[in-house]
Order: sequence, then structure tokens, then C-alpha cells
Amino acid sequence: MTAMFENLCTLPLSSDLFAQALHPTEPILAVGLSAGHVQSFRLPAVVSSSDDEEADANTSVISTGTSTIDTEWRTRRHKGSCRTLAYSGDGEILYSAGTDGIVKAASSSTGQVVSKILLPSDPSGKPDSPSLLHALSPQTLLLATDSAALHLYDLRAPSTLSSIPSQTHRPHDDYISSLTPLPPTATSTSGLSKQWVTTGGTTLAVTDLRRGVLVKSEDQEDELLCSVFAGGLPSRPGRSSGEKVLVGSSTGVLTLWERGVWDDQHERIIVDGGRGGGESLDAIVLMPDDVGDGGTNVVVGVGDGTIRIVKLGKNKVIGELRHDEVEGVVGLGFDVGGRMISGGGSTIKVWQEKMNLEDADEGEEDSDEEESGSKKRAADGSDSGDAGSSQEEDRGRKSRKKRRRANRNKNAGNGIIGLEGLE
Repeated sequence: MTAMFENLCTLPLSSDLFAQALHPTEPILAVGLSAGHVQSFRLPAVVSSSDDEEADANTSVISTGTSTIDTEWRTRRHKGSCRTLAYSGDGEILYSAGTDGIVKAASSSTGQVVSKILLPSDPSGKPDSPSLLHALSPQTLLLATDSAALHLYDLRAPSTLSSIPSQTHRPHDDYISSLTPLPPTATSTSGLSKQWVTTGGTTLAVTDLRRGVLVKSEDQEDELLCSVFAGGLPSRPGRSSGEKVLVGSSTGVLTLWERGVWDDQHERIIVDGGRGGGESLDAIVLMPDDVGDGGTNVVVGVGDGTIRIVKLGKNKVIGELRHDEVEGVVGLGFDVGGRMISGGGSTIKVWQEKMNLEDADEGEEDSDEEESGSKKRAADGSDSGDAGSSQEEDRGRKSRKKRRRANRNKNAGNGIIGLEGLE
């Protein structure tokens, strides 16, 4: 297997990462941390090799390795852990939800809170905690919880702390671990998604905005943890429409589900094998069309700290990267410049296609290449001291996904950069 990406930099965080989100139109990364903080980073602009001579020395990680990752804003947004983050479709609003039972909508550029929603209690009347957020459309916000509730909020109505969801569904018996919108059909007049796939416990379900839960799969006898939609695959009349949902499991198996055939999985890909079952697949993202080898690939975050690249069609792992030696990968995404962002433990890593890096560095000294990933800049503030109690809240939940490995000594090297002001 060949490495398709090169690590540009490693960004230390003040406490464990629980959520990450990428802005839809700008090179901006938001992170939600175990201590309740939400922080927004602006990544350096991507400059191609043909622009290197004209580019400012501090604008491109690719050309110089000395660009900065700037903290746009940072705040202690939630009293407990920040469990989940989501941008609105236009990127103007960043939604966050924490174990304090509150959803907050803030300006993505300033971090200023503009509205709040109080989570409904669970069926027993106790406070519920969020597991996922997703802005389905400009009108609808989806909120999943630990009690297996799926709340729908109408964003056209002003949100207050006494807000009541417009709909509530319970597609699973266990907490909702992933949510993937299904693209609108060719007959859609709005062009907006109205159906989505969720995973929870050992089942997959499809819910419709107007009709509620449509179908629930058979028991898969394996915990389902993450999911992503992949279209444009080869179609086979009567067998495949070329549209599938890929689901990562707790035993290292990636299952493929044919759109419209939701009772059971269609194919299986072993991403991480082992006698007793492989490591958990905790995060998954579809590789953009203009990144990689031109095929349809997905990137999977594994509980052992590796990142696996899987080619669909051949249905096999074609590449492997290392995010961390101990902590699992819980966040994956691609920014607007095609860079891959991985998150897990208390670090974020930024990756660039290896081919592009080699082109950008052509003709430079080897020593210059070696230091290109080592000079970065720091996140603002120092809050590592207040992470303890909040981290304890979710320790049980993290262990379910096998995110905690043996208590081995972490290597502080691996290209990790010292960030100014971070203690």
C-alpha cells in the first residue's frame, strides 16, 4: 500500500477532541472539546506550485512550511463536554451541543451566540445529552440524543430556551451514532434532502421529513458507528442503482447498503481484521472527486489511531496513514482546498496529497523538505487545567467505541508543533 497523503502539521489541543466540523466555503475548522470549549481555526490558503513564486511567504503551508494556523475565536461554550458541532449550509452559523443539555447557535465568524435551544428530557424525565447535530436544510435542524431520540427543529421559528421540537422520532433503541442525509431524487422540486439514514446500536434506519421512520434494518449483531453516502458508482440493472451508504462497525468491517434496499447489507469490506474482530471504525468520509487517483474512495478513521483509504469497486484497502499511536481517530473531513483533516485524542492533523507536495517542493533542498511540516503556530489560550471533570463524564461512551487504548507512553514527536501560548 502506498501513502496517498503527506502530513503537513499537527495541531495540539487543550483537551480531548469530541467533535470537529469544516466550513463549507472557507478553510476554517471548528473543534469541540471535552472541557466544553469550542474553537475556530483558520487554515492557511492553499497555493499551487505554479503560484509559489508570486505567493507571500506566509500564505502557504505547501510552499514554505512556515504558514500559520490562526485561532479566530475560542470560548468555553458548554459547562460539560461539547459533544457535537455542525455548520449551517451557508456556513454563517455554527451549531454546538453539550452535556449541559443546551444547543447553541453562534456566528461562525465571531463566535457570538445568537440563539439557544434546551434539549427535551429523556423518556424517564431525566436530562438528555446530545450525540449528533446536522443542519438538513435552511429550514430544518436535526438533533440526535443518547436516549435514541431524533428531534427536528424548524429554524424559521425564533429559538429560545423553551423551544419544543416540531417532530420527534425514535428510529433506534440505542443512542444515534451517525446521521447521513440522502441526496434529493431527480424528481425533487426543492433540491433539498428530505430523507436521512441513521445508525444506532446494531441497526440502520431511514427517516423521512414528512412521514417519519420509514424502515429499520435487521439486527446486524455488530455495533454500527459511522456512515457516509457514495453515489456515481457503477450501476447494474436490477441489482444496483450506483448509490450506496457505507457503514463502519465496531469490529473493523465496512458494510455497503444499496439505496432503497434497507433491510440488510449488500456487501462487506474488511478494513481491519483480527481473530477476535478488528478495531472499531469510528469515522468515515468520502474523498472528493478531485483528490486521489480519480476513483471513488472513502477514508476511514480506526480505533487504533490509523487512517485507512478504501477503494470502492475493488472494495479493498489501498492506503494507510497514522494519526496517533494510542488514540483512535474520531473526526475526518476535507476542507475546501482538498486537504484532509483528521482528529483524535488531543490533536488535529492536516494532510495534503503527496503528489502535490512533491510538485511544490521540486528543486528544493532535502533539508527544506524535512522542516516543511515542523513550523506552525499556536492556538490562543491555555485551558488544559479545567478538562478533568468534563472528561470523566464521557469516559464510558468513549470506551464503547474502543477509543481508549492501553495506557502507553505517547510519543511527543511525529512532527507535532509547539503552539505559542498553550501550556
